[in-house]
Amino acid sequence: MPQPFRVGVMQLTMEPLDEILSHARAMDRAGIDTIWLAEAYPWWRKHSMEARSTTALSPLIAAETDRLAIGWGIISPYSRHPVQIAMEARVTQEAAGPGRFLLGLGASKILMREIGVGERTKARPLAAIREAAEIIRRTLGGEGFELEGREFTARVPSLPPDADAPRWEVPVYVAATGPKMLALAGEIADGLLTASITTPAFVRYAREVMAEGAARAGRDPDQIDVGCTIVASIDHDPARGRDGAREIAGMYLANKVQNIRGAADVLLEKAGLSFDEIAPVAEAMERGGRLAAKEAVTDEILEKVKPIAGTPAECIDRIREYREAGCTHIMLELWGDDRERQLELFGEEVLPAVKGDG
Repeated sequence: MPQPFRVGVMQLTMEPLDEILSHARAMDRAGIDTIWLAEAYPWWRKHSMEARSTTALSPLIAAETDRLAIGWGIISPYSRHPVQIAMEARVTQEAAGPGRFLLGLGASKILMREIGVGERTKARPLAAIREAAEIIRRTLGGEGFELEGREFTARVPSLPPDADAPRWEVPVYVAATGPKMLALAGEIADGLLTASITTPAFVRYAREVMAEGAARAGRDPDQIDVGCTIVASIDHDPARGRDGAREIAGMYLANKVQNIRGAADVLLEKAGLSFDEIAPVAEAMERGGRLAAKEAVTDEILEKVKPIAGTPAECIDRIREYREAGCTHIMLELWGDDRERQLELFGEEVLPAVKGDG
């Protein structure tokens, strides 16, 4: 069966705990399908935003909500050994219940840079993700095994039938931007997670490359959920409706220049953006923080980013554009004033239209 169409929110974990929980409850009320927790690494501290742990937050959100699915978007095996990831996943799996937990893995070039991965020995991100996915799945599945990989070693006893632990499967998603990781996602993942500044053109490219990996593994690419991170904001006033998207776009365009240059090339290419074009955004972010970066995002740059932003009608049209490109799981990188009201608007005026498309 084809993937169901879902609309979620990518929640940055650099915000205070009470705000994150309040947003999660608002998503639950609004009918949002998923909350994806983007782990905030220490880079954010230079911009007055604190890093918080996704794995610690997720069971708290599960306890505060009734139907909202919780996704890790993403956890890096360079931050936690895959056995430890499986142990932490077990807590969220148990707290959320069947069908309410999605486990996203990614190497995270920002984290690798911050903690010095690859400085002393060669890092192999593709091997790390492949081995991490295998270790996590086998551990959560109760299997006993020994694995000696290129990046990780794991020796895990089998889980006896009488052990008190959840037994349902947890879908594993892989975050990918470049062609090799996209192909790996097609080969091994239940779902794909794209990075911020995803555009419809990038979705089409990602699906094509992912399908090549799926074909090599004898898999049907249509069975793989395609989750797309897209900057977003909404209001009945068109200008206010684009305001939050302009700010979050500024933050992430600066990030592309400062932290993941090279890895972000294909994202920017598909958006029709050059590094020279967005360099003033990064400079403004460094000089004056996210509000300064926001002011450096011109209308032309924002339109190239293809945000889900503006009035409810504009958001509906843009979501349909992403769906036609092959996105099966919208992940709104929602930002701006009064996000709980924004979530209400999505729930009241956008979701009924896009979910009714069939």
